[in-house]
Amino acid sequence: MLISQIRNEDGSITVAVRETGGTAHAVKGAASVHALALEAANSGRSLKAVVEAHGLGDAVDLEKIYAEGRFLPPITHADPAHLQLTGTGLTHLGSASTRDAMHAAVSKVEEGATDTMKMFKMGLEGGKPKPGETGVQPEWFYKGNGTQSAAPGGELVSPSFALDGGEEPEMAGIYVIADSGQPFRIGFAVSNEFSDHVTERINYLYLAHSKLRPASFGPEIRVGEPPADIRGTSRIIRKGEVLWEKPFLSGEANMSHTFANLEHHHFKYGIFRAPGDVHVHMFGTATLSFGDGIKTEPGDVFEIEAAEFGLPLRNTLAVAGQDEITIAQL
Repeated sequence: MLISQIRNEDGSITVAVRETGGTAHAVKGAASVHALALEAANSGRSLKAVVEAHGLGDAVDLEKIYAEGRFLPPITHADPAHLQLTGTGLTHLGSASTRDAMHAAVSKVEEGATDTMKMFKMGLEGGKPKPGETGVQPEWFYKGNGTQSAAPGGELVSPSFALDGGEEPEMAGIYVIADSGQPFRIGFAVSNEFSDHVTERINYLYLAHSKLRPASFGPEIRVGEPPADIRGTSRIIRKGEVLWEKPFLSGEANMSHTFANLEHHHFKYGIFRAPGDVHVHMFGTATLSFGDGIKTEPGDVFEIEAAEFGLPLRNTLAVAGQDEITIAQL
């Protein structure tokens, strides 16, 4: 089942569901995906069972909705401060090569001897633990809260001080926290973990700065377990023409960590188990246009798609005006 959210003229939300390749229908009496997910988590039922209990209404033309710019992120929180955007890196087979070369050049060490490669090798050796064992913890980063969540079809706004604004085609896990504090996974969505790779290249300790950027995911969440082998395509469109295009791989068959291990090392922190909160956790990639020497420009359109996850994710690159920052004394 694929689930999405549509913005109505009066500010309300229509929740739409469909099977892959099928027609979407509105879910009756659904205030939001967040509300449906919490209803399921707190009642011990599956999300699909809750949707079936609500029943389906009118058909929804999702392509038309996309063209009208009315998609919302497929999950939102009424208080954006309670939606957390986070991620893990160096999780995919081959994901270390570009970063290793980047960091070796600025650190003046041999490729393969960087902390990047050491972290990647730790994942290869301990990222897929046996049942009952705890695997090695991954690289982890924070991107922001719900105010940094860009709607599908909307702009990814790079700050004025950024040195780069580049796409990262990834799978994102979507979670809600039940009243009991138990995390529940809704499913997975295609995401663009938008980052500043030039800033990161200066020094890998700038990774945290490079990740404090908007992100987008959706337009649809695939509810349930993901395929082991996920194959998609990432492209950049400039002035109506494809500037760059490349396939990307995800899923545990193409990763050095299991999703369960990455989830464990995120939710082991009590701060991430606050009842009612939403988490969008991005799981990394091995495919970047930056690694192929592409420099993005305002107006470029990022398009990321994977067939099993619904409609493609499209966003346009924009650059914010310069803020005048002053610190006032109380």
